[in-house]
Amino acid sequence: MAKYLAQIIIVGAQVVGRAFARAVRQEFAASRAAAEARGRAGRQSAAASSISGMSLQEAQQILNVTTLNSKDIQQNYDHLFKVNDKSVGGSFYLQSKVVRAKERLDEELQIEEMDQARKKQTEQSKT
Repeated sequence: MAKYLAQIIIVGAQVVGRAFARAVRQEFAASRAAAEARGRAGRQSAAASSISGMSLQEAQQILNVTTLNSKDIQQNYDHLFKVNDKSVGGSFYLQSKVVRAKERLDEELQIEEMDQARKKQTEQSKT
């Protein structure tokens, strides 16, 4: 009886192991495809996330913006910076997160501008 139970456990572990390995391979392939689809701007954005320690999505959440609009970013930054000022009872930690989020979004805006300029230059060189 114990022999059969051990065989069932081993076969079950092998099935789960194969399924897990297949899922990891699929996820890796999907991740690679997504990275290639993002192209150069995506790599620059990923590098900016790595350097700043904050993802684009996190920065957008902190400053409560959904699109990269410099006016909205600046407006929300000014408000949140003032609200979290230590002299008015705010939190220095939160204020520093607001500053880092603004820096991260500014980097992303700069990357987008460079990408648009590169696209425009490519289009002009084709004509």
